[in-house]
Amino acid sequence: MLLQATPALAQQPAAASARAAAAPGALVPYRINPGDELEIFVWGEERLQRTERVLPDGTFSFPLVGKVDALNALPGEIEARITKGLESQYRTAVPQVTVSVKTPAGLQFSVLGKVRSPGSFNPGRYVNVLEALSFAGGPAEFAQLSNVVIIRKTATGAQAIRVRLSDILKGQVADVTNETLPLVRGGDTVIVP
Repeated sequence: MLLQATPALAQQPAAASARAAAAPGALVPYRINPGDELEIFVWGEERLQRTERVLPDGTFSFPLVGKVDALNALPGEIEARITKGLESQYRTAVPQVTVSVKTPAGLQFSVLGKVRSPGSFNPGRYVNVLEALSFAGGPAEFAQLSNVVIIRKTATGAQAIRVRLSDILKGQVADVTNETLPLVRGGDTVIVP
């Protein structure tokens, strides 16, 4: 599954070098998030065709394979992990495994503070912080757009990312980069003071 990136690119640690080389507007491969619903087919094996939801720890269980780590993986990487897990079950080659993202629920984020419609949103695609603000109806009166904060959950705890949107909303777009207009990840909370 490929998603259209809008000015920023995917903010995934494994894709840092690809992100630097890619141009704005390039297609960004979708990486699996907790909460995503995956459709898995092992061709010719009806008993192994199923839909699985990725758990909060980034894993899911699959018959004859066991626990599969899916966090930040591409669908093709999960296909390879399932194929490898099934190898001991077949005397000949493992049938083709296909994994697709049925529901990208893991892209859910929240917007709070001085916005017109605060809440949780699931756009089904990557969005940057400005697009996330538009999902919440845009800034409310007296919103301090020069001090927007993205709270991001990481393995080591919460991380605060400060974003200055006031200049961009005034039409000053000469300095827009992936750092000044970052993508919002699944589980992020955008706070507009």
